[in-house]
Parts: sequence; structure tokens; C-alpha cells
Amino acid sequence: MKTHLKQIMLMFTLVFTFASCSSDNDDKVSGGSRDVKYEVSGNYTGTISANYIESGNGGQNVDITALPWSKEFTASADTYGAGITVSGHGGTVNQTLTVKIIVGGKVQKETTAKATSDGIIVAAPGSYVFGQ
Repeated sequence: MKTHLKQIMLMFTLVFTFASCSSDNDDKVSGGSRDVKYEVSGNYTGTISANYIESGNGGQNVDITALPWSKEFTASADTYGAGITVSGHGGTVNQTLTVKIIVGGKVQKETTAKATSDGIIVAAPGSYVFGQ
């Protein structure tokens, strides 16, 4: 079950990254920086997994064992964007996770999610597309 959940979340991350591509100017506000930081914080006590895009458009999956958690990297020139989806199970109703995508030191995408009555949580802030 856990493996299937990770595969599904990786698929969602990839879909969010490529489906949210647009030509609006909001993607260019970081001054062309390719320094990316993903941050996950909150009070969720269940098992947490993150699926994210790293340099070179490669999808990564990691189990988050403690909050807060972060991942930093500099995206290569062939990287289209940044995206992350965080999910968990085994938490308590209304516990929260906040997920941020920070590019060039500025928060570009952010969302806060609450756990359901079943203790399941999914936080997907969307994706950030590098300006061309």
C-alpha cells in the first residue's frame, strides 16, 4: 500500500509540474535564480512522504521522518520547474502540513493542508516554472 501511495504521489507531482506550465510573467519574478528550496512544516504526526522534482527534471521520493524538513538544490539549465507533493497517513484529524516552494529566496508557492477524519493528508502547492 505504501509503495502504491508513493507511486501515485510521484505521478501527481509530475502532472502538477507539467500541467501548470503557463506563459504568465509571475514565473520570472525570482530574477532568473535557479536556487530552489522545498520546505515542509507543521504538526502532523503520521507517516509522511514527499515527491518532488529535482535538477534535471528527475522525480524523487523521500520519507520525511521529522518536521520541519527541507531540501535545497540549484536546478540545472535543462530543468523546467520545481514541484512537490507531500502526503501522509496515520495522523490525527485537523493536524496540518505547510509546504513551500522557494526560488531565489522568495516563496513562490505555498499551501497548508489539514488531515481528514481518517488521518490522511495531501499537500500540493502546485509547481513553479522557470522563466525562459
